[in-house]
Amino acid sequence: MNLQVLVAPVCTIARQAGAAIIDVYQRADHGVQHKADESPLTAADLAAHSIITAALRTLTPDLPVLSEESAEVPWSERRTWTRYWLVDPLDGTKEFINRNGEFTVNIALIDAGAPVLGVVFVPTLDLLYWGARGLGAWKEERGTRNAIMTRAMHAEQTQLRVVASRRHGGEELDAWLARMQQRFPALEFVTMGSSLKICLVAEGRADIYPRLAPTSEWDTAAAQGILEAAGGLLTDLQFAPYRYNRKDELLNPHFFALGDPAFRP
Repeated sequence: MNLQVLVAPVCTIARQAGAAIIDVYQRADHGVQHKADESPLTAADLAAHSIITAALRTLTPDLPVLSEESAEVPWSERRTWTRYWLVDPLDGTKEFINRNGEFTVNIALIDAGAPVLGVVFVPTLDLLYWGARGLGAWKEERGTRNAIMTRAMHAEQTQLRVVASRRHGGEELDAWLARMQQRFPALEFVTMGSSLKICLVAEGRADIYPRLAPTSEWDTAAAQGILEAAGGLLTDLQFAPYRYNRKDELLNPHFFALGDPAFRP
């Protein structure tokens, strides 16, 4: 599959979904519902899902699409997929409801378990990140496109920039941060919502994103594709590269998003 041919239309699809999200964002009523697990669902999630899935099926009719809002696809069917689209139409629904702007549209192409193309669009900022295997990673903002890359670490480094979830901390993360503080006295800690955390690592504005709380596969795939195209790596806690569609449930293990693949926290 020619990834270069896919990049432009997939970026356009993400922007179209973002426009639909902004339309709902500007309303007084977001049409909030709740799923069976009590997580919120808005009219914006549903509108973006409809736009993305329809457009991807037109773009690549032979490829399945797995979206957060269509996650009932059974494992008996998914286990046969070698290449498919993995989508979070609105990552950061709680950030959307709270109107803090930190929500994204995530679209990834998975091939043999790995994200080979990832697009993350931030509707409130008209900011788009994309990356693809062999094509590098890019950031498009205010009409300009610039290549992005992660930053390397060095042995004598005392500063570590950590980005973490605005909503999912806890004792395990606190203990990890305390250990890192001993190794890196100039540790800097930044909180952020949605897949933007991985994008900050991808563009060299953070060294690591430790995720020691639950996520789902659609939360990470697009940003992982960007991170790895920028020179970084997303691993489990044993530093094995993270892969997708490996089992029945769609939950991720805890992970590290590393700017420098050689870094071992």
